[in-house]
Amino acid sequence: MIENKKPDIPIGKWVKCPNCKEILYKEDVKENYSICPNCSHYFRLSSRRRIEQIVDKDTFEEFDLKIDTKDPLDMPEYINKIEGLRQKTGLKEAVKCGVGKINNQKAVICAMDSNFFMGSMGYVVGEYITYSIEKAIEEKLPIVIFTVSGGARMQEGIISLMQMAKTSAAVSKLHKAGNLYISVLTDPTYGGVTASFATLADIILSEPGAMIGFAGKRVIEQTINEKLPKDFQSSEFLFKHGFIDKIVERKDLKDTISKIICMSKGDYNG
Repeated sequence: MIENKKPDIPIGKWVKCPNCKEILYKEDVKENYSICPNCSHYFRLSSRRRIEQIVDKDTFEEFDLKIDTKDPLDMPEYINKIEGLRQKTGLKEAVKCGVGKINNQKAVICAMDSNFFMGSMGYVVGEYITYSIEKAIEEKLPIVIFTVSGGARMQEGIISLMQMAKTSAAVSKLHKAGNLYISVLTDPTYGGVTASFATLADIILSEPGAMIGFAGKRVIEQTINEKLPKDFQSSEFLFKHGFIDKIVERKDLKDTISKIICMSKGDYNG
């Protein structure tokens, strides 16, 4: 009698591509910049992986503001969900911010994380982004922000919406101070983040295939009663219409950002 044994596949070693449905070995995907080797689909990166890919090794010094998420609306289970996400992801909130070097170019770097409440912007995220911008002004450094977000965190009501004004005001101060601001829009960047600091940069970059917008495509179609193009809100569509300065492949992002920083200082020799 032949036993019907299950395949001996190590748990956690494989991942399914959401685009082509291919089962992939995680290490192969990781070595390929977290891009599917079969169909070139871009997997979403955690803030930790993003910093690993962009920042020179052992140069990142993370900010710790000693502030905590509040529950202004007394939403049921909100704080419990925050604590659960902290244990699951190892993150304090939906963004990591600090100072590091990108190909030896010192900069303030912020990386949002979709694993924590879909990168939504509440009080803490808004405060970290604002602090980072002010730190860039204080230390006369360029700032690079990688966005991924579902928008303002509605569990915090008007407090979350106020972060749009606060971060936008901070960017205005940054521009007046003459600091370079590079925004890198990744998949997805929506809502109040798109409507505030994400799209106020001197240079706006994006990864291929990223979805970027304010409201969702279906909501817009229902509002205007018209069918929108198939590629509407993709980075390619936005680049074509002048919303994005350049679409950059993930493997080229580090070099591209460092070159832009060098050019802003007049140090780039081609």
